Amino acid sequence: MAAPIARPFLKWAGGKTQLLDEFTRRVPEDLREGNLPVFVEPFVGGGAVYFHLNCRFDLRECHLFDVNEELVLAYNVVKNDVSGLIDYLSEVSGEFLAKNASGREEYYYAMRDLFNSRRVAIDYDRYSRDWIERAGQLIFLNRTCFNGLYRVNSRGEFNVPFGRYRNPRILYEDLLRADSAVLQNTTIHLGDFMLSEPWISEDTFVYFDPPYRPLNQTSSFTQYAKGGFTDEDQRRLAEFYARCDAAGARLMLSNSDPRNIDPGDDFFDTLYAGYQIDRVPAKRTINCDGAKRGEIYEIIVTNY
Repeated sequence: MAAPIARPFLKWAGGKTQLLDEFTRRVPEDLREGNLPVFVEPFVGGGAVYFHLNCRFDLRECHLFDVNEELVLAYNVVKNDVSGLIDYLSEVSGEFLAKNASGREEYYYAMRDLFNSRRVAIDYDRYSRDWIERAGQLIFLNRTCFNGLYRVNSRGEFNVPFGRYRNPRILYEDLLRADSAVLQNTTIHLGDFMLSEPWISEDTFVYFDPPYRPLNQTSSFTQYAKGGFTDEDQRRLAEFYARCDAAGARLMLSNSDPRNIDPGDDFFDTLYAGYQIDRVPAKRTINCDGAKRGEIYEIIVTNY
């Protein structure tokens, strides 16, 4: 196993770094004992839970899924061509940091335009050398855009404004190499969470981190998932969770707790009736109003 330096190489909305201790306390004993050799994450996002678990437990193979094609592309490049990615980021970082404030802003928007204009030329189904530059552009934008957001418009174009950081760090070479080492036992898949079913059995631990159900009209994280993630999708996921349970897998799921806003909202308590539901404190990490970045509760659902 790789040293536990591995952690997300991208900032990502809804990241779970702050809840890792809560998740670790709740992993099944079979995982601790080395008897769950397969890990599946049907909504990988930034991958905080994946990197944490793959560094600490004896996993033979991992399968990561996401509907975001840029994210899946970047994971595959970090796994397969980390040295080429580092070379590209080193060049871009040097060019960017050598400029003054206005030059950096101009460089950012030029890179954003390039990233958007080349999207139609990328074959997201077939790995190629073009992916290295694409992943590097994504990482650069992620490190220099406002708040580390990933957001696209109706045309699928990345549209987050410049972040105006004083001295952003764009290249984390040691981190990328550590992540690449961890990813060697991992297959990264592009697609809906239900495509993970063939890899789920009694030998599997599954962690579900879907786009969170919004607590109100202004707090939605579903905008980061292409096409959104509705209450009907949450119900579809609950049905899938039950199928995975019937297959004998050990399951963990996290989501927002609607009782933060409405104590009588039993949406998830009804969907996951019969399973263990814990409520744990967390902090808002992305909100345009700093005064609203306070402690809330999230739910953790397990079938063991």
